[in-house]
Amino acid sequence: MVSFLHGEYKVLGGKLVVVDCSVVDGLLNNVRVSGDFFLDPDEALDDINAALTGLSADLPAAALSDAITAALPANAVLFGFSAAAVAVAVRRALTKATSWLDHDWDIIAPTVLPTAINVALDEILTEEVGAGRRNPTLRFWDWDEPSVVIGSFQSVRNELDADGVARHGINVVRRISGGGAMFMEAGNCITYSLYVPQSLVDGLTFEDSYKFLDDWVLASLEAIGVQAFYVPLNDIATDLGKIGGAAQKRLSNGAMLHHVTMSYDIDAEKMVQVLRIGKEKLSDKGHRSAKKRVDPLRRQSGLSRAQILDVMRGIFTDRYGARPAVLSAEELAEAARRVDTKFGTGEWLHRVP
Repeated sequence: MVSFLHGEYKVLGGKLVVVDCSVVDGLLNNVRVSGDFFLDPDEALDDINAALTGLSADLPAAALSDAITAALPANAVLFGFSAAAVAVAVRRALTKATSWLDHDWDIIAPTVLPTAINVALDEILTEEVGAGRRNPTLRFWDWDEPSVVIGSFQSVRNELDADGVARHGINVVRRISGGGAMFMEAGNCITYSLYVPQSLVDGLTFEDSYKFLDDWVLASLEAIGVQAFYVPLNDIATDLGKIGGAAQKRLSNGAMLHHVTMSYDIDAEKMVQVLRIGKEKLSDKGHRSAKKRVDPLRRQSGLSRAQILDVMRGIFTDRYGARPAVLSAEELAEAARRVDTKFGTGEWLHRVP
């Protein structure tokens, strides 16, 4: 008896795509695509179904998308969805891609820790999720030391003003994810990390994965009266200025880190004394001054940092059924060990001089 499989994918800012199918001898069979999208001409839906029927159920999303695109007539118009969106729905039907609600989620509340420990925990908890020893997790950072966390591939010499770092007593740490430097004084940022299986973003482009993983954040900001949007690749912004940025790291064990820092009440004057933010960095942002690139959430929302964090935790919990969790003694001990052997060493910090 052939069992039918069902997968759904809601395009961010678009429509719902639904796929029903079966698998016979390892091949897709009886594929039926449906949804509230728009498609012209009508017959193109038959072309999509036919393109998928008979393909290997083991194909990656990109190959499924390519097959759909090749089968569509030249005049086909897909509105509210795409060939890639159909591919994601197929992968979900096959349980090779997952949705938020396929997982049990944990939330770790802000805990004051040294910045190097926070960075080490990002590596450790991503590994733990990939190994199946921890549920997919949202962790909010907290810290009490003035710090700069630089991206994995940034140059210490090029990104930091040594005099400013020394004058303001800044602790500098390198993280495992790429992206730009984060200027972080106690209470001036909202920083969180998501540790998720890569199946959650299966079939999405790198650019789309950023928006997808932060959709709940944009909803949280809207709830506090801040109308935010994504600026590719990884900036969260409003019409008044940039709020923050995201970074990712994918591990070979099938898990990934998605990390975001948003400005709450940043000291822009001090920031530009510590960070070297050059003209080239600003060239595609439309700003003459680095100070104008960030517009803190305190000014836009009028809420305390704690109030904003409460809203964010509440929306994530309501959307995904998340439960409170804590860091284990073993995880904290391993983080301390990795600070001693990696994240707190000059070799790691200056691996890109």
